[in-house]
Amino acid sequence: MAFSVGARHGILASKGWLFHALPGTLSPHIIAIQRSAEIQALRGSSHSNTDSQHNEAYCIDLVRKRDYDGFVCSLLSPEVSRRSSLALRAFNVELAQVKDSVSQKTIGLMRMQFWKATIEEIYRDDAPLQPVSTELWKAVKQHGLTKRWLLRIITEREKDMEDRAYRNLQELEAYSENTQSSLLYLLLESLGVKNVHADHAASHIGKAQGIVTCLRAVPYHSSRRKVYLPMDVCMLHGASQEDFIRGSREQNVRDVIYDIASQAHVHLEHARSFSKNVPASAAPAFLQTVVLEDYLQKVRRADFDVFHPSLRNRNPLLAFQLYLRSWKKTY
Repeated sequence: MAFSVGARHGILASKGWLFHALPGTLSPHIIAIQRSAEIQALRGSSHSNTDSQHNEAYCIDLVRKRDYDGFVCSLLSPEVSRRSSLALRAFNVELAQVKDSVSQKTIGLMRMQFWKATIEEIYRDDAPLQPVSTELWKAVKQHGLTKRWLLRIITEREKDMEDRAYRNLQELEAYSENTQSSLLYLLLESLGVKNVHADHAASHIGKAQGIVTCLRAVPYHSSRRKVYLPMDVCMLHGASQEDFIRGSREQNVRDVIYDIASQAHVHLEHARSFSKNVPASAAPAFLQTVVLEDYLQKVRRADFDVFHPSLRNRNPLLAFQLYLRSWKKTY
C-alpha cells in the first residue's frame, strides 16, 4: 500500500486519507471523514434501528470532539470491539467533562449519582434511554464487561469534584489508575483479552496517561487560575501556584514539569517490560502510548517548558503513526 506524501501539504492534507487508505479488514465498516461536520458511522446489519443509529452516531461525535486521539484509536480497533470501544470512551468523556461543565459541586455530584444508578440499571439488564448509557448497555451485554471498573471510574471522578491540587505524585498516580487504567481494563475486555501481563501493562500505561493528561492541561487550567499539579513536587522546586497561573517559564517551573514527565516515562518503560508476554490482540487498547510518547518527546524538546507554543499543536502525523503502530502489534 502506497501513500502520496506532499512536502507542502503533508500526509494529512485530506482528512479522509486514513480511512480511505486502510486495507480491506476495516472496509466497508470504517468511518470515512469527508468534512469535520460529516461522520458516516459504521452500520452493520444489526444497526437497522433508527434509534440505534442515533445512539451510535452520538457517541462517535462526542468522542471525536472531546477525545480525538481516543477516537482514532477506536477506529483502529477490530470490528467486533469498535462500537464498544467508542461507547466506553464516550462514557469516560461524559464523566470527565462534568467537573468543568457545572457551576456548583452539588450539580456535579448529582450527575455522578445519575451514572451510578445507570450502571446499576445496565447490570439489571434494564436498557437506559440516554444514548451513551444505551451504547454502554450493549457493550456490557456483548462482552460481559466488569461492573467494578465502571463504578471505580465514576467514584474517582466523583472524588475529583473537590477541585484541589494533588497532594503528591502518588495521589495523581492513584487517580490515574482508578480512571485511565480502569478504562484500559474495560477496553481489554472488549477485545476478549484476559491476560495478567496485559493488565499490568494497562496499569502502567493508564498511570502514564493520567500524568500526561495533567501536564497537557496545565496551560488551560492556569488560564482559569487553577493548578492541579502535585504540591510535593512544586514545593520541592520552590514553584508556587502563582508561577503557573502567570505562565512562568523559569527553571524551577521547568524542573517541576521534568520530574512529573519523567514519572510518566518510567511507567511507559515498565509497561514495555511486559510486551513479550502480552498477546497481540491487546495492542489496540494500548495504541495511545503513541500519543503519550509524542507529547513527552515534544515537552523534552521544549526543555520542559509546558507553556511552549509547540505543545499547543496536534502532531499532524499522529493518526498515521497510530495506524502504523496498529499493524506492528506492539507498544
